[in-house]
This record gives sequence, C-alpha cells and structure tokens, in this order.
Amino acid sequence: MEIRIFVTGGTFDKEYNELTGQLFFKDTHISEVLKRGRCNIDLSIRTLMMVDSKEMSEIDRKIILESCRRSKEERIVITHGTDTMVETASFLAEGGMPEGKTIILTGAMTPYKFGSSDGLFNLGSALAFAQTLPEGIYIAMNGRFFNYDNCVKNNRVGLFEKRTDF
Repeated sequence: MEIRIFVTGGTFDKEYNELTGQLFFKDTHISEVLKRGRCNIDLSIRTLMMVDSKEMSEIDRKIILESCRRSKEERIVITHGTDTMVETASFLAEGGMPEGKTIILTGAMTPYKFGSSDGLFNLGSALAFAQTLPEGIYIAMNGRFFNYDNCVKNNRVGLFEKRTDF
C-alpha cells in the first residue's frame, strides 16, 4: 500500500530568519522528517505549494482537490497549515472526492526547524491513520484523528478538538 504525501506548506515547513525574525518558506522538510523518524513505508511525495494557510486561495484548494482526485494512491496525507486545515478538508469533501480514498490532513503548531515541533508526531500519526482508517476525510493532530466536519482548532489551548457546538 503506497501512501501519497501532498505538501502545501504551513507552519510545518517554515524557516526562521534570525536576522529579521521573519518566518518564510524555502523547501519542504518532509523527506528529512521521514528519514529522521526511520520511516519504512512505501511513499511518494509531491510539493503542491508552499503557502501559509491563512493565505491559501480557492485556486490553491482546487489544486489540492484535483491532485487528490488524480492520485493513483488511495491513501493520501496532506501537510497543511493549521489555521485553515478544517476549511480545506471541508472543501475537499464538498468538491466531490471519489469513493475509496482515505485523506488525512495534518500540520504543526511549531515549525520543524525550531527543534521542538509537534510536526514529527503529527506526521507519524497521520501516516498510521492513513493506513488504518476507512475511506473518508480526516484531520490528524495531537495524536488524535477527527472527522473533517467534527473538528476545530482551539487557539486558546493550541490543540485540535472535537466540535461541541452541534
């Protein structure tokens, strides 16, 4: 079972400019993270874009949707910024994803390059969930998975949690 990873940017892949204090994108860190974690899964990685999710456009989301549709792999992990991850997951669901695909969106609250990122754990969890969950669209953060339509980022505590406003 091959898993496709689509990279879209987000905090996970941000770099830090020590001179200006600015965060920016250069290249994805996914291969480095997988090597560091001794990942032994059959994977293919494709960078779709490197954007902050707050700046992600409808066109960007259409690129993600079309990439998922065209992927021969049925198991897909998407690295994504946490601020609009749920919005993108909803866009994929509403965009008519083909049956038979398991799609997991994941990200990080702290950039990988900071050394104390939750991204390693979240990516590992997302890969495990991609191998075990039935078809559907999910968010994987903080060691948990959520159905895309039953999840919210709690900025007050810095965690994803189940929605309680139903």
